[in-house]
Amino acid sequence: MAEITAEMVKLLREATSAGVLDCKKALTETSGDFEGAVEILRKKGLASAAKKASREANEGLIGVYVHPGSKVASVVEVNCETDFVARTDEFQQLSRDLAMHVTAARPTWVAREDVPADIIAKEREVYGEQMATSGKPAQVVERIVEGKLDKWYSEVCLLEQPFVKDADITIQELLTNRIASLGENIKVRRFSRLEVGAE
Repeated sequence: MAEITAEMVKLLREATSAGVLDCKKALTETSGDFEGAVEILRKKGLASAAKKASREANEGLIGVYVHPGSKVASVVEVNCETDFVARTDEFQQLSRDLAMHVTAARPTWVAREDVPADIIAKEREVYGEQMATSGKPAQVVERIVEGKLDKWYSEVCLLEQPFVKDADITIQELLTNRIASLGENIKVRRFSRLEVGAE
């Protein structure tokens, strides 16, 4: 088995932001395999991020983005658990990125739970009418309607939109990654998008 050196632990810590003991344990588990250790820590971080998602988040920042030309701008309230994390460069960058995303992607609500029931009912009715003459069985039509509704949520709900800086992840996945790296629950509480001349 390869010897686990302080330098290896240091490099892994820099790459993952995990604690010293966690880094040493992961390297020991993988017999010094750096990539394997990163993967262990990543899984552990995402698992602990899921646990942290239920914790209170009452600190945070207002992220602001003004598009060049000053015709459109967004503000986003992003919450975390402590003022210490709110002051970190990583959290501040996240707040700015989220405000920029809102400016570019124009979400209407933060999460699908925020969408009023009457609006969901109207969307469902529209998709149902589109499928009415398809001749497909009722259960197939229902699945198609649910699929169309999911696609609609991914267009209008911030957390379900693909991140404008990395379309491979959603905003929710971006937040989960930051929860894992910063070690605190992080939530988007609300946002507002302003555009000159728009309602």
